[in-house]
Amino acid sequence: MNPPSGSEKPQIVASDRFLSAFRLIFLALVLAGATYVRIRLLDVPLERDEGEYAYLGQLLLKGFSPFQLVYSMKLPGVGIVYALIMQIFGETVRGIHLGLLAINIANALLVYLLARRLLGRDAAPVSCATFVILSLSSTVLGVFAHATHLVVLFSLLAFLALLRWLENRKTAILFLSGTFLGLAIIMKQHAAILTIFALLYLIRDAARSDAPPPRSQFTAYTLFLTGICLPYALTACWMAVTGNFGTFWFWTASYSSKYASKLTLFEGLPVFNDSIGHVVLGPQLPLWLLGALGGGLLFSSSGRRTDRAFLCGLTVFSFLTVCPGFYFRYHYFITFLPAVALLTGFAVATTERIVSATGWANPFRFIPLCIFIASAGYGCYQERGYLFSESPFQVSRTINGVNPFPESLQIARYLREHTSATDTITIIGSEPQIYFYTGRPAGTSYIYMYGLMEQQPYAESMQAEMIRQIDKARSKYIVVVNTPASWLQTQDSPDLIFHWMAEFLPANYTPVGIIDIPSITKTEYLWDSQVAGRIPESVSSVIVYQRKN
Repeated sequence: MNPPSGSEKPQIVASDRFLSAFRLIFLALVLAGATYVRIRLLDVPLERDEGEYAYLGQLLLKGFSPFQLVYSMKLPGVGIVYALIMQIFGETVRGIHLGLLAINIANALLVYLLARRLLGRDAAPVSCATFVILSLSSTVLGVFAHATHLVVLFSLLAFLALLRWLENRKTAILFLSGTFLGLAIIMKQHAAILTIFALLYLIRDAARSDAPPPRSQFTAYTLFLTGICLPYALTACWMAVTGNFGTFWFWTASYSSKYASKLTLFEGLPVFNDSIGHVVLGPQLPLWLLGALGGGLLFSSSGRRTDRAFLCGLTVFSFLTVCPGFYFRYHYFITFLPAVALLTGFAVATTERIVSATGWANPFRFIPLCIFIASAGYGCYQERGYLFSESPFQVSRTINGVNPFPESLQIARYLREHTSATDTITIIGSEPQIYFYTGRPAGTSYIYMYGLMEQQPYAESMQAEMIRQIDKARSKYIVVVNTPASWLQTQDSPDLIFHWMAEFLPANYTPVGIIDIPSITKTEYLWDSQVAGRIPESVSSVIVYQRKN
Protein backbone atom coordinates (compact mmCIF):
# COMPACT_ATOMS: atom_id res chain seq x y z
CA MET A 1 0.00 0.00 0.00
CA ASN A 2 1.32 3.47 -0.91
CA PRO A 3 2.30 5.86 1.89
CA PRO A 4 0.12 8.89 2.51
CA SER A 5 0.43 11.64 -0.08
CA GLY A 6 1.24 15.24 0.73
CA SER A 7 -2.45 16.16 0.61
CA GLU A 8 -3.18 13.63 3.31
CA LYS A 9 -0.60 15.01 5.77
CA PRO A 10 -2.89 17.73 7.21
CA GLN A 11 -5.47 15.03 7.91
CA ILE A 12 -2.84 12.94 9.68
CA VAL A 13 -1.73 15.93 11.77
CA ALA A 14 -5.36 16.62 12.72
CA SER A 15 -5.77 12.94 13.57
CA ASP A 16 -2.67 13.07 15.79
CA ARG A 17 -4.05 16.04 17.67
CA PHE A 18 -7.42 14.43 18.14
CA LEU A 19 -5.80 11.18 19.32
CA SER A 20 -3.62 13.08 21.81
CA ALA A 21 -6.64 14.94 23.14
CA PHE A 22 -8.61 11.70 23.38
CA ARG A 23 -5.84 10.10 25.48
CA LEU A 24 -5.79 13.04 27.88
CA ILE A 25 -9.58 13.09 28.17
CA PHE A 26 -9.62 9.38 29.00
CA LEU A 27 -6.86 9.89 31.59
CA ALA A 28 -8.85 12.72 33.18
CA LEU A 29 -11.91 10.48 33.38
CA VAL A 30 -9.88 7.67 34.97
CA LEU A 31 -8.37 10.04 37.54
CA ALA A 32 -11.78 11.52 38.34
CA GLY A 33 -13.35 8.06 38.63
CA ALA A 34 -10.60 6.70 40.86
CA THR A 35 -10.77 9.78 43.09
CA TYR A 36 -14.53 9.31 43.41
CA VAL A 37 -14.10 5.65 44.39
CA ARG A 38 -11.42 6.42 46.97
CA ILE A 39 -13.52 9.21 48.48
CA ARG A 40 -16.55 6.92 48.52
CA LEU A 41 -14.52 4.32 50.43
CA LEU A 42 -12.70 6.63 52.83
CA ASP A 43 -14.43 4.96 55.77
CA VAL A 44 -13.46 1.38 54.96
CA PRO A 45 -12.26 -0.05 58.30
CA LEU A 46 -8.53 -0.35 58.83
CA GLU A 47 -6.97 -3.77 58.39
CA ARG A 48 -4.01 -5.09 60.38
CA ASP A 49 -1.10 -3.42 58.57
CA GLU A 50 -2.89 -0.08 58.57
CA GLY A 51 -3.69 -0.56 62.25
CA GLU A 52 -0.02 -1.14 63.02
CA TYR A 53 1.14 1.95 61.14
CA ALA A 54 -1.65 4.10 62.58
CA TYR A 55 -0.91 2.96 66.14
CA LEU A 56 2.80 3.65 65.67
CA GLY A 57 2.05 7.06 64.15
CA GLN A 58 -0.23 7.82 67.09
CA LEU A 59 2.53 6.93 69.55
CA LEU A 60 5.01 9.10 67.64
CA LEU A 61 2.63 12.03 67.89
CA LYS A 62 2.47 11.43 71.66
CA GLY A 63 6.25 11.65 71.91
CA PHE A 64 7.22 7.96 72.01
CA SER A 65 9.93 6.60 69.74
CA PRO A 66 9.64 3.51 67.53
CA PHE A 67 10.34 0.19 69.30
CA GLN A 68 9.78 1.82 72.68
CA LEU A 69 6.26 0.44 73.14
CA VAL A 70 5.75 -1.59 69.94
CA TYR A 71 7.65 -4.54 68.48
CA SER A 72 7.71 -4.79 64.68
CA MET A 73 10.07 -6.24 62.10
CA LYS A 74 9.29 -3.29 59.81
CA LEU A 75 11.42 -0.17 59.70
CA PRO A 76 9.65 2.90 61.10
CA GLY A 77 9.37 4.94 57.92
CA VAL A 78 5.69 4.19 57.30
CA GLY A 79 4.81 5.04 60.90
CA ILE A 80 6.49 8.41 60.46
CA VAL A 81 4.53 9.09 57.26
CA TYR A 82 1.30 8.01 59.00
CA ALA A 83 2.05 10.47 61.79
CA LEU A 84 2.47 13.21 59.18
CA ILE A 85 -0.76 12.20 57.44
CA MET A 86 -2.67 12.25 60.72
CA GLN A 87 -1.24 15.66 61.57
CA ILE A 88 -2.65 16.97 58.28
CA PHE A 89 -5.90 15.02 57.86
CA GLY A 90 -6.70 13.90 61.43
CA GLU A 91 -6.29 10.74 63.54
CA THR A 92 -9.19 8.92 61.91
CA VAL A 93 -9.79 6.20 59.35
CA ARG A 94 -10.95 8.88 56.94
CA GLY A 95 -7.82 10.94 57.51
CA ILE A 96 -5.55 7.98 56.82
CA HIS A 97 -7.34 7.15 53.57
CA LEU A 98 -7.29 10.80 52.50
CA GLY A 99 -3.51 10.55 52.90
CA LEU A 100 -3.54 7.45 50.70
CA LEU A 101 -5.54 9.36 48.09
CA ALA A 102 -2.92 12.12 48.03
CA ILE A 103 -0.08 9.58 47.77
CA ASN A 104 -1.81 7.71 44.96
CA ILE A 105 -2.33 10.91 42.96
CA ALA A 106 1.35 11.77 43.45
CA ASN A 107 2.36 8.28 42.29
CA ALA A 108 0.16 8.59 39.20
CA LEU A 109 1.82 11.92 38.33
CA LEU A 110 5.27 10.38 38.75
CA VAL A 111 4.36 7.47 36.48
CA TYR A 112 3.18 10.01 33.90
CA LEU A 113 6.44 11.97 34.10
CA LEU A 114 8.56 8.83 33.92
CA ALA A 115 6.60 7.50 30.94
CA ARG A 116 6.83 10.83 29.13
CA ARG A 117 10.60 10.93 29.66
CA LEU A 118 11.19 7.33 28.59
CA LEU A 119 8.43 6.66 26.06
CA GLY A 120 7.12 10.01 24.85
CA ARG A 121 3.91 11.96 25.23
CA ASP A 122 1.74 9.37 23.45
CA ALA A 123 2.50 6.64 25.98
CA ALA A 124 2.38 8.78 29.14
CA PRO A 125 -1.44 9.10 29.51
CA VAL A 126 -1.93 5.38 28.89
CA SER A 127 0.76 4.45 31.43
CA CYS A 128 -0.68 6.81 34.01
CA ALA A 129 -4.24 5.54 33.52
CA THR A 130 -3.04 1.94 33.76
CA PHE A 131 -1.30 2.61 37.05
CA VAL A 132 -4.33 4.40 38.51
CA ILE A 133 -6.66 1.51 37.62
CA LEU A 134 -4.36 -1.30 38.74
CA SER A 135 -3.33 0.41 41.99
CA LEU A 136 -6.98 0.87 42.95
CA SER A 137 -7.97 -2.72 42.15
CA SER A 138 -9.18 -5.01 44.91
CA THR A 139 -6.75 -7.63 43.56
CA VAL A 140 -3.85 -5.70 45.15
CA LEU A 141 -5.93 -4.45 48.11
CA GLY A 142 -5.58 -0.99 46.60
CA VAL A 143 -8.03 0.76 48.92
CA PHE A 144 -5.80 0.10 51.95
CA ALA A 145 -2.81 2.30 52.83
CA HIS A 146 -0.02 -0.27 52.66
CA ALA A 147 3.69 0.51 52.80
CA THR A 148 4.08 -0.50 49.16
CA HIS A 149 2.38 2.73 48.03
CA LEU A 150 5.16 4.66 49.77
CA VAL A 151 7.85 2.47 48.24
CA VAL A 152 6.41 3.41 44.83
CA LEU A 153 6.41 7.11 45.74
CA PHE A 154 10.05 7.34 46.81
CA SER A 155 11.44 4.90 44.23
CA LEU A 156 9.80 6.79 41.34
CA LEU A 157 11.20 10.06 42.68
CA ALA A 158 14.60 8.37 42.84
CA PHE A 159 14.45 7.09 39.25
CA LEU A 160 13.29 10.43 37.85
CA ALA A 161 16.20 12.13 39.63
CA LEU A 162 18.61 9.46 38.34
CA LEU A 163 17.51 9.96 34.74
CA ARG A 164 17.77 13.71 35.21
CA TRP A 165 21.34 13.33 36.48
CA LEU A 166 22.27 11.42 33.33
CA GLU A 167 21.34 14.55 31.38
CA ASN A 168 23.01 17.29 33.41
CA ARG A 169 25.50 15.43 35.68
CA LYS A 170 24.75 17.70 38.64
CA THR A 171 26.04 16.01 41.77
CA ALA A 172 23.21 17.23 44.02
CA ILE A 173 20.60 15.51 41.85
CA LEU A 174 22.32 12.13 42.15
CA PHE A 175 22.60 12.58 45.90
CA LEU A 176 18.87 13.34 45.96
CA SER A 177 18.21 10.17 43.96
CA GLY A 178 20.13 8.08 46.46
CA THR A 179 18.32 9.71 49.38
CA PHE A 180 14.93 8.88 47.85
CA LEU A 181 16.02 5.26 47.48
CA GLY A 182 17.13 5.25 51.11
CA LEU A 183 13.72 6.59 52.13
CA ALA A 184 12.04 3.84 50.10
CA ILE A 185 14.05 1.26 52.07
CA ILE A 186 12.90 2.55 55.46
CA MET A 187 9.33 2.36 54.16
CA LYS A 188 9.79 -1.35 53.41
CA GLN A 189 13.00 -3.36 53.26
CA HIS A 190 11.96 -4.86 49.90
CA ALA A 191 12.96 -1.55 48.27
CA ALA A 192 16.63 -2.49 48.70
CA ILE A 193 16.19 -4.60 45.54
CA LEU A 194 15.41 -1.45 43.56
CA THR A 195 18.63 0.06 44.91
CA ILE A 196 20.57 -2.81 43.31
CA PHE A 197 18.94 -1.98 39.97
CA ALA A 198 19.90 1.71 40.28
CA LEU A 199 23.51 0.79 41.08
CA LEU A 200 23.72 -1.58 38.11
CA TYR A 201 22.26 1.07 35.83
CA LEU A 202 24.88 3.58 36.97
CA ILE A 203 27.64 1.00 36.44
CA ARG A 204 26.33 0.42 32.91
CA ASP A 205 26.39 4.16 32.24
CA ALA A 206 30.01 4.42 33.44
CA ALA A 207 31.07 1.37 31.41
CA ARG A 208 29.67 2.80 28.15
CA SER A 209 32.10 5.71 28.23
CA ASP A 210 35.57 5.15 26.76
CA ALA A 211 37.12 7.91 28.84
CA PRO A 212 37.52 7.44 32.62
CA PRO A 213 34.88 9.29 34.66
CA PRO A 214 35.98 12.73 35.90
CA ARG A 215 36.65 13.27 39.57
CA SER A 216 33.33 15.09 39.96
CA GLN A 217 31.55 11.97 38.79
CA PHE A 218 33.28 9.84 41.43
CA THR A 219 32.12 12.39 43.97
CA ALA A 220 28.59 12.06 42.64
CA TYR A 221 28.74 8.25 42.96
CA THR A 222 29.98 8.57 46.54
CA LEU A 223 27.18 10.96 47.42
CA PHE A 224 24.67 8.63 45.75
CA LEU A 225 25.76 5.79 48.03
CA THR A 226 25.75 8.17 50.98
CA GLY A 227 22.20 9.21 50.17
CA ILE A 228 21.08 5.57 50.07
CA CYS A 229 22.57 4.86 53.50
CA LEU A 230 21.59 8.16 55.13
CA PRO A 231 17.93 7.48 56.11
CA TYR A 232 18.79 4.10 57.64
CA ALA A 233 21.82 5.53 59.44
CA LEU A 234 19.75 8.38 60.88
CA THR A 235 17.11 5.87 62.00
CA ALA A 236 19.74 3.72 63.71
CA CYS A 237 21.22 6.78 65.46
CA TRP A 238 17.74 7.80 66.58
CA MET A 239 17.20 4.35 68.08
CA ALA A 240 20.61 4.50 69.80
CA VAL A 241 19.89 7.91 71.32
CA THR A 242 16.50 6.76 72.64
CA GLY A 243 18.00 3.55 74.04
CA ASN A 244 16.02 1.27 71.74
CA PHE A 245 18.76 0.18 69.34
CA GLY A 246 18.97 -3.37 70.69
CA THR A 247 15.23 -3.93 70.21
CA PHE A 248 15.36 -2.22 66.81
CA TRP A 249 18.20 -4.47 65.63
CA PHE A 250 16.64 -7.66 66.94
CA TRP A 251 13.29 -7.12 65.24
CA THR A 252 14.44 -5.58 61.94
CA ALA A 253 17.56 -7.73 61.45
CA SER A 254 17.76 -10.85 63.65
CA TYR A 255 14.11 -11.84 63.66
CA SER A 256 13.22 -10.48 60.20
CA SER A 257 16.01 -12.57 58.64
CA LYS A 258 14.43 -15.68 60.20
CA TYR A 259 11.03 -14.61 58.92
CA ALA A 260 12.31 -14.01 55.39
CA SER A 261 13.99 -17.41 55.24
CA LYS A 262 11.12 -19.43 56.73
CA LEU A 263 9.72 -20.61 53.38
CA THR A 264 11.76 -22.40 50.73
CA LEU A 265 11.31 -21.67 47.03
CA PHE A 266 9.49 -24.98 46.66
CA GLU A 267 7.10 -24.06 49.48
CA GLY A 268 6.55 -20.64 47.97
CA LEU A 269 5.51 -21.87 44.52
CA PRO A 270 1.91 -22.73 45.49
CA VAL A 271 1.62 -19.32 47.15
CA PHE A 272 2.95 -17.70 43.97
CA ASN A 273 0.44 -19.58 41.83
CA ASP A 274 -2.39 -18.45 44.07
CA SER A 275 -1.23 -14.83 43.97
CA ILE A 276 -0.80 -14.81 40.19
CA GLY A 277 -4.25 -16.32 39.80
CA HIS A 278 -5.75 -13.61 42.01
CA VAL A 279 -3.76 -10.55 40.93
CA VAL A 280 -2.86 -11.17 37.26
CA LEU A 281 -5.46 -13.66 36.03
CA GLY A 282 -8.30 -11.88 37.81
CA PRO A 283 -10.53 -9.02 36.64
CA GLN A 284 -7.63 -6.88 35.38
CA LEU A 285 -6.19 -9.62 33.11
CA PRO A 286 -6.54 -7.59 29.84
CA LEU A 287 -4.35 -4.78 31.19
CA TRP A 288 -1.75 -7.28 32.37
CA LEU A 289 -1.78 -8.86 28.89
CA LEU A 290 -1.16 -5.45 27.32
CA GLY A 291 1.78 -5.04 29.70
CA ALA A 292 3.12 -8.44 28.60
CA LEU A 293 2.71 -7.34 24.96
CA GLY A 294 4.76 -4.23 25.75
CA GLY A 295 7.47 -6.41 27.25
CA GLY A 296 7.61 -8.45 24.06
CA LEU A 297 7.69 -5.35 21.83
CA LEU A 298 10.71 -4.07 23.77
CA PHE A 299 12.77 -6.72 22.00
CA SER A 300 11.41 -5.88 18.56
CA SER A 301 12.84 -3.26 16.22
CA SER A 302 10.40 -0.75 17.73
CA GLY A 303 12.08 -1.14 21.09
CA ARG A 304 15.33 0.31 19.82
CA ARG A 305 13.95 3.82 20.21
CA THR A 306 13.60 3.41 23.96
CA ASP A 307 15.95 2.91 26.87
CA ARG A 308 15.52 -0.85 26.88
CA ALA A 309 18.09 -1.35 29.63
CA PHE A 310 16.14 0.85 32.02
CA LEU A 311 12.71 -0.59 31.20
CA CYS A 312 13.87 -4.20 31.32
CA GLY A 313 15.83 -3.62 34.51
CA LEU A 314 12.94 -1.81 36.18
CA THR A 315 10.56 -4.62 35.22
CA VAL A 316 12.81 -7.43 36.49
CA PHE A 317 13.83 -5.77 39.74
CA SER A 318 10.33 -4.47 40.45
CA PHE A 319 9.07 -8.02 40.16
CA LEU A 320 11.81 -9.18 42.52
CA THR A 321 10.47 -6.79 45.18
CA VAL A 322 7.38 -9.02 45.25
CA CYS A 323 9.43 -12.12 46.03
CA PRO A 324 11.29 -11.74 49.39
CA GLY A 325 10.32 -14.52 51.75
CA PHE A 326 8.22 -16.14 48.98
CA TYR A 327 5.04 -14.89 50.67
CA PHE A 328 3.74 -13.10 47.53
CA ARG A 329 1.10 -11.15 49.42
CA TYR A 330 -1.36 -9.42 47.13
CA HIS A 331 -0.35 -5.88 48.08
CA TYR A 332 3.32 -6.69 47.39
CA PHE A 333 2.45 -6.47 43.67
CA ILE A 334 1.88 -2.71 44.02
CA THR A 335 5.63 -2.13 43.68
CA PHE A 336 5.48 -3.99 40.34
CA LEU A 337 2.68 -1.83 38.93
CA PRO A 338 4.75 1.15 37.67
CA ALA A 339 6.74 -1.20 35.42
CA VAL A 340 3.55 -2.85 34.16
CA ALA A 341 2.03 0.57 33.50
CA LEU A 342 5.08 1.70 31.51
CA LEU A 343 5.01 -1.47 29.42
CA THR A 344 1.30 -1.02 28.75
CA GLY A 345 1.86 2.53 27.58
CA PHE A 346 4.71 1.33 25.38
CA ALA A 347 2.50 -1.39 23.87
CA VAL A 348 -0.28 1.03 22.94
CA ALA A 349 2.03 3.76 21.60
CA THR A 350 4.11 1.27 19.60
CA THR A 351 1.12 -0.43 17.99
CA GLU A 352 -0.24 3.01 17.07
CA ARG A 353 3.02 3.74 15.26
CA ILE A 354 2.90 0.36 13.53
CA VAL A 355 -0.63 1.03 12.29
CA SER A 356 0.34 4.51 11.11
CA ALA A 357 3.31 3.12 9.19
CA THR A 358 1.01 0.88 7.14
CA GLY A 359 -0.65 3.92 5.61
CA TRP A 360 -4.12 2.73 6.54
CA ALA A 361 -6.98 5.20 6.87
CA ASN A 362 -7.01 7.43 9.91
CA PRO A 363 -9.77 5.56 11.84
CA PHE A 364 -7.54 2.50 12.12
CA ARG A 365 -5.04 4.52 14.15
CA PHE A 366 -7.55 4.57 17.01
CA ILE A 367 -7.71 0.78 17.27
CA PRO A 368 -4.83 0.33 19.80
CA LEU A 369 -6.22 3.03 22.10
CA CYS A 370 -9.72 1.59 21.79
CA ILE A 371 -8.39 -1.84 22.74
CA PHE A 372 -6.75 -0.29 25.80
CA ILE A 373 -9.95 1.51 26.80
CA ALA A 374 -11.93 -1.71 26.34
CA SER A 375 -9.40 -3.56 28.52
CA ALA A 376 -9.68 -0.94 31.23
CA GLY A 377 -13.45 -0.98 30.96
CA TYR A 378 -13.55 -4.76 31.24
CA GLY A 379 -11.64 -4.67 34.53
CA CYS A 380 -13.80 -1.90 35.95
CA TYR A 381 -16.94 -3.78 34.97
CA GLN A 382 -15.67 -6.95 36.63
CA GLU A 383 -15.01 -5.00 39.83
CA ARG A 384 -18.10 -2.81 39.58
CA GLY A 385 -19.50 -3.88 42.95
CA TYR A 386 -16.30 -3.03 44.78
CA LEU A 387 -15.82 0.21 42.86
CA PHE A 388 -19.30 1.67 42.74
CA SER A 389 -21.91 0.04 44.95
CA GLU A 390 -20.54 -1.87 47.95
CA SER A 391 -20.42 0.05 51.22
CA PRO A 392 -17.11 0.44 53.10
CA PHE A 393 -18.27 -2.32 55.45
CA GLN A 394 -19.06 -4.63 52.52
CA VAL A 395 -15.72 -3.89 50.85
CA SER A 396 -13.90 -4.86 54.05
CA ARG A 397 -15.88 -8.08 54.22
CA THR A 398 -15.50 -8.91 50.51
CA ILE A 399 -11.73 -8.49 50.63
CA ASN A 400 -10.93 -9.66 54.16
CA GLY A 401 -13.66 -12.19 54.92
CA VAL A 402 -14.63 -12.68 58.57
CA ASN A 403 -11.58 -10.94 60.01
CA PRO A 404 -12.85 -8.62 62.77
CA PHE A 405 -11.94 -5.34 61.09
CA PRO A 406 -15.41 -3.69 61.08
CA GLU A 407 -16.02 -5.13 64.55
CA SER A 408 -12.86 -3.46 65.85
CA LEU A 409 -14.67 -0.12 65.71
CA GLN A 410 -17.48 -1.35 67.97
CA ILE A 411 -15.05 -3.07 70.35
CA ALA A 412 -12.96 0.08 70.61
CA ARG A 413 -16.05 2.20 71.29
CA TYR A 414 -16.99 -0.05 74.22
CA LEU A 415 -13.44 0.07 75.60
CA ARG A 416 -13.25 3.86 75.34
CA GLU A 417 -16.56 4.25 77.15
CA HIS A 418 -15.46 1.96 80.00
CA THR A 419 -11.87 3.14 80.52
CA SER A 420 -10.00 6.32 81.33
CA ALA A 421 -7.10 7.68 79.28
CA THR A 422 -4.57 6.06 81.66
CA ASP A 423 -6.12 2.57 81.76
CA THR A 424 -4.23 -0.02 79.73
CA ILE A 425 -5.86 -2.58 77.47
CA THR A 426 -4.30 -5.72 76.03
CA ILE A 427 -5.09 -7.38 72.71
CA ILE A 428 -4.17 -11.06 72.59
CA GLY A 429 -4.32 -11.43 68.84
CA SER A 430 -3.04 -9.53 65.82
CA GLU A 431 -5.45 -6.60 65.73
CA PRO A 432 -3.41 -3.44 66.38
CA GLN A 433 -6.15 -1.29 64.85
CA ILE A 434 -8.04 -1.65 68.14
CA TYR A 435 -5.19 0.08 69.97
CA PHE A 436 -5.37 2.93 67.47
CA TYR A 437 -9.15 3.29 67.73
CA THR A 438 -9.14 3.36 71.53
CA GLY A 439 -6.11 5.59 72.00
CA ARG A 440 -5.39 3.67 75.20
CA PRO A 441 -1.94 2.42 76.33
CA ALA A 442 -1.21 -1.21 75.41
CA GLY A 443 -0.42 -3.80 78.06
CA THR A 444 2.14 -5.51 75.81
CA SER A 445 4.59 -4.57 73.07
CA TYR A 446 3.51 -7.61 71.02
CA ILE A 447 0.88 -6.34 68.59
CA TYR A 448 1.17 -9.41 66.33
CA MET A 449 0.97 -13.06 67.32
CA TYR A 450 2.57 -14.40 64.14
CA GLY A 451 6.15 -14.42 65.40
CA LEU A 452 5.00 -16.30 68.51
CA MET A 453 3.46 -19.05 66.37
CA GLU A 454 6.25 -19.50 63.81
CA GLN A 455 8.82 -22.26 63.79
CA GLN A 456 11.76 -20.01 64.62
CA PRO A 457 14.19 -20.04 67.57
CA TYR A 458 12.73 -16.97 69.29
CA ALA A 459 9.06 -18.02 69.36
CA GLU A 460 8.86 -19.48 72.86
CA SER A 461 10.92 -16.71 74.46
CA MET A 462 8.64 -14.18 72.75
CA GLN A 463 5.61 -15.88 74.31
CA ALA A 464 7.29 -15.84 77.74
CA GLU A 465 8.08 -12.12 77.44
CA MET A 466 4.54 -11.30 76.36
CA ILE A 467 3.18 -13.22 79.37
CA ARG A 468 5.46 -11.26 81.72
CA GLN A 469 4.35 -7.96 80.20
CA ILE A 470 0.65 -8.80 80.56
CA ASP A 471 1.13 -10.00 84.15
CA LYS A 472 2.86 -6.75 84.99
CA ALA A 473 0.44 -4.45 83.16
CA ARG A 474 -2.74 -5.77 84.86
CA SER A 475 -4.81 -4.20 82.09
CA LYS A 476 -8.37 -3.23 82.90
CA TYR A 477 -9.54 -5.05 79.77
CA ILE A 478 -8.09 -7.91 77.75
CA VAL A 479 -9.39 -8.66 74.26
CA VAL A 480 -8.84 -12.22 73.02
CA VAL A 481 -9.18 -12.69 69.26
CA ASN A 482 -10.22 -16.18 68.18
CA THR A 483 -9.75 -15.75 64.45
CA PRO A 484 -7.34 -18.12 62.61
CA ALA A 485 -5.87 -15.31 60.49
CA SER A 486 -5.03 -13.38 63.66
CA TRP A 487 -2.71 -16.19 64.82
CA LEU A 488 -1.70 -18.45 61.89
CA GLN A 489 -1.14 -21.22 64.41
CA THR A 490 0.24 -24.54 63.16
CA GLN A 491 0.59 -27.97 64.75
CA ASP A 492 4.22 -27.14 65.54
CA SER A 493 3.57 -23.76 67.17
CA PRO A 494 4.68 -23.41 70.82
CA ASP A 495 1.64 -23.55 73.08
CA LEU A 496 2.98 -21.88 76.24
CA ILE A 497 0.72 -18.86 75.87
CA PHE A 498 -2.42 -20.97 75.46
CA HIS A 499 -1.76 -22.93 78.66
CA TRP A 500 -1.10 -19.67 80.48
CA MET A 501 -4.33 -18.07 79.15
CA ALA A 502 -6.37 -21.08 80.30
CA GLU A 503 -5.29 -20.43 83.91
CA PHE A 504 -4.72 -16.66 83.98
CA LEU A 505 -7.94 -15.39 82.42
CA PRO A 506 -10.51 -17.29 84.57
CA ALA A 507 -8.58 -16.42 87.72
CA ASN A 508 -8.27 -12.72 87.04
CA TYR A 509 -10.83 -11.65 84.43
CA THR A 510 -14.53 -11.92 83.65
CA PRO A 511 -15.97 -11.97 80.11
CA VAL A 512 -18.07 -8.85 79.41
CA GLY A 513 -18.28 -8.99 75.63
CA ILE A 514 -18.68 -11.63 72.95
CA ILE A 515 -18.49 -10.74 69.29
CA ASP A 516 -19.44 -13.68 67.09
CA ILE A 517 -18.90 -13.52 63.32
CA PRO A 518 -20.67 -16.49 61.70
CA SER A 519 -20.53 -15.07 58.15
CA ILE A 520 -19.47 -12.04 56.14
CA THR A 521 -23.00 -10.64 56.40
CA LYS A 522 -23.72 -11.22 60.06
CA THR A 523 -22.14 -10.25 63.37
CA GLU A 524 -23.67 -10.83 66.80
CA TYR A 525 -22.67 -8.50 69.65
CA LEU A 526 -23.27 -9.48 73.28
CA TRP A 527 -22.30 -7.09 76.08
CA ASP A 528 -22.28 -7.23 79.87
CA SER A 529 -25.36 -9.09 81.20
CA GLN A 530 -26.01 -10.66 77.78
CA VAL A 531 -22.75 -12.59 78.01
CA ALA A 532 -23.74 -14.85 80.94
CA GLY A 533 -23.68 -18.50 79.94
CA ARG A 534 -22.86 -17.76 76.30
CA ILE A 535 -19.88 -19.02 74.33
CA PRO A 536 -18.85 -18.13 70.77
CA GLU A 537 -20.06 -20.57 68.16
CA SER A 538 -18.22 -19.34 65.06
CA VAL A 539 -14.73 -19.89 63.70
CA SER A 540 -14.13 -16.13 64.01
CA SER A 541 -14.95 -14.46 67.30
CA VAL A 542 -13.65 -11.96 69.84
CA ILE A 543 -14.07 -12.08 73.63
CA VAL A 544 -13.62 -8.98 75.78
CA TYR A 545 -12.57 -9.60 79.41
CA GLN A 546 -12.72 -7.17 82.34
CA ARG A 547 -10.32 -7.45 85.27
CA LYS A 548 -11.95 -8.65 88.49
CA ASN A 549 -12.06 -6.30 91.50
